[in-house]
Amino acid sequence: MTPLLSGLARRRKFKWFFSDVPHTTRILEIGCGDCWSRDRARAAGYTNYVGLDLRPPADIVGDVRRWRDLGLQAEAFDVIAAFEVIEHIPCFAECHALLRPGGLLFLTTPVPRADPFLAFLEQLGLLQRRTSPHAHLLDLRDVPLFEPVALRRVVGLAQWGKFRKPPRSGFHVLHGRDHSC
Repeated sequence: MTPLLSGLARRRKFKWFFSDVPHTTRILEIGCGDCWSRDRARAAGYTNYVGLDLRPPADIVGDVRRWRDLGLQAEAFDVIAAFEVIEHIPCFAECHALLRPGGLLFLTTPVPRADPFLAFLEQLGLLQRRTSPHAHLLDLRDVPLFEPVALRRVVGLAQWGKFRKPPRSGFHVLHGRDHSC
């Protein structure tokens, strides 16, 4: 059973992130856990939504850092969602590799200074318990490799962010050879 506050956040989160995403978009969710987002997306008509996690019931079981070994292709996704993941494992380079140029990265993570209070709410059973320590907390204003599209603070406890992978800017000559940007 989903804790009360986690259930409320899930509904709001799905609406905020996916309200403008076309149903045919190729979506990868990293750290899909119990697959709540994937199941909600499929029920809403999304036809290309894939969940990745270390454990079943994910569509793909494995570590995103080994995405090539999992059969995933570079630049194969239009959107990557990583809800409550980056505080456990920074996977920005992997997301950058898997997203097409101009693709969107959806992130949620605790506000770093609020994390002890969130741990307390977990102990009370009001929030879903964390599966590993939050060893990589960061402010979403500091996300590398991506351009911010929209940032939101939720009740001063959580951060939600939409980011864009910069499009390729073409080719240029460097040291007498062509290099793609």
